[in-house]
Amino acid sequence: MANDTSRLYHNPRCSKSRGALELLRENGIEPEVIRYLDTPPNEAQLRALLDMLGIPARGLLRKGEDEYRELGLDDPSLGEEEIIAAMARHPKLIERPVFVHDGRAVIGRPPEQVLGLL
Repeated sequence: MANDTSRLYHNPRCSKSRGALELLRENGIEPEVIRYLDTPPNEAQLRALLDMLGIPARGLLRKGEDEYRELGLDDPSLGEEEIIAAMARHPKLIERPVFVHDGRAVIGRPPEQVLGLL
């Protein structure tokens, strides 16, 4: 069933992201798939995602990416806005996958986490 209120921020090269999409489809959910590396969320969209996730911006950062080190994002003095701006400019820094369903969101790590919103 297609669901206008379901979105998956997806990277098809990521096994966790592919696993989450497969689990959703097995459970009858066909989310809008957003390939966030091709069409990155802007700062306002990232803020909305963080609100739905209920986490600070650092919680959505992929700390293992080269950009994390190159941009000095491990600096504890950086605030939410600087981190959000960095993720908007460098979408590779955004943790994946992120599933949004009925106004709530979850990071699909492990992929089974997405089922908690159904």
